[in-house]
Amino acid sequence: MVKPKKHLGQHFLKDESICMDIADALTGFGGYKNVIEVGPGTGALTKYLLEKDFETSVIEIDGESIVYLKEHYPDLTIYDQDFLKTPFDTYGEGLVAVAGNFPYNISSQILFRIVDEKDRVPEVVGMFQKEVAERIAEGPGTKKYGVISVLLQAWYDIEYLFTVDEHVFDPPPKVKSGVIRLQRNDKTSLGCDEKLFKQVVKAGFSQRRKTLRNSLKPLIGDLDKSLPIFGERPEQLSVDQFVSITLMIEESRKG
Repeated sequence: MVKPKKHLGQHFLKDESICMDIADALTGFGGYKNVIEVGPGTGALTKYLLEKDFETSVIEIDGESIVYLKEHYPDLTIYDQDFLKTPFDTYGEGLVAVAGNFPYNISSQILFRIVDEKDRVPEVVGMFQKEVAERIAEGPGTKKYGVISVLLQAWYDIEYLFTVDEHVFDPPPKVKSGVIRLQRNDKTSLGCDEKLFKQVVKAGFSQRRKTLRNSLKPLIGDLDKSLPIFGERPEQLSVDQFVSITLMIEESRKG
């Protein structure tokens, strides 16, 4: 019997219908054939992924879980590695979707690792802490919309699929969970300096109660601070508007 380990953020999903729903949420968008499941634990979700028309492999760092998976799924490809540190070439060539009941303590890092490989990952279906899932999927104009919303929505269309109650896990987490789907949008470039774009987004939300002319003061330089866009608060701006501000800063620095 595999015991969930707190230091790995493990909460094993034990509701078969939810496992099935997560597997069914993978659509094949973008034409991928391969799926990598992150943190499969004892394979509750794996079982249903293997029934799909995809080549499923898993990546797991818990030795006890790996022994269990090898015993119960002898033909399954298992990577005994850390997803955050593993080069994507490890999973072969071509497109790969990512799925999982992600460990909550590293769920945001998992998504930013995926963004680094965005041109290879057309679709992601994952379970997160509900509050995090909502933030990732939220559009402009609300308090939930923040840094992670903008940085992920720059590259992916995101949909909140359904909520999962605490009692379907072992051990039960202290919060509800949410399942979301990310599908790669058609952007090949933001059209601006992406490093500066991240700086602008993070600085904008660092003082979210203030207008952008205050929170972005160190970055704006000689730009006209009376422009209407600088009178907005960060949660009111779309991804494209953050890109526009980044381009304005770029242009002003050239001068």
